Amino acid sequence: MDRTRLPDRDQLFWLFFRFSGRVSRAAYFLAGLLLAIVQVFLLYRFTLVPQDSTQGQFWAMAFWAAVLISIWSNVALSVKRLHDLDKPGIIAATLFIPVISIIAFVLLCLFPGTPGPNRYGAATNQPK
Repeated sequence: MDRTRLPDRDQLFWLFFRFSGRVSRAAYFLAGLLLAIVQVFLLYRFTLVPQDSTQGQFWAMAFWAAVLISIWSNVALSVKRLHDLDKPGIIAATLFIPVISIIAFVLLCLFPGTPGPNRYGAATNQPK
């Protein structure tokens, strides 16, 4: 992937919604950070409007939609990160355990991936 241009829609869709391939520590962290920022922004907007207003309902629905999309995206990102470590993606199920999820996120951000090709792909940050 050329680092001088922005990724296209197919690459972004793969990054956030597909389970195949591998993803680097930096891509995993930055994508997770983006998802968190979107959620925090929507929650912030919700807190600025009256609770029973139409705007309040809109921001609440937008927040919950973002949460549902983020759950899927976080699992997809974690599976690809585990693939980069040459581990099976099923381990991503631990992300649903509250304390373990925080520890798992930190560990996935810290440990380097497998150098060179592995059974989940030829290189990081691309589908298999």
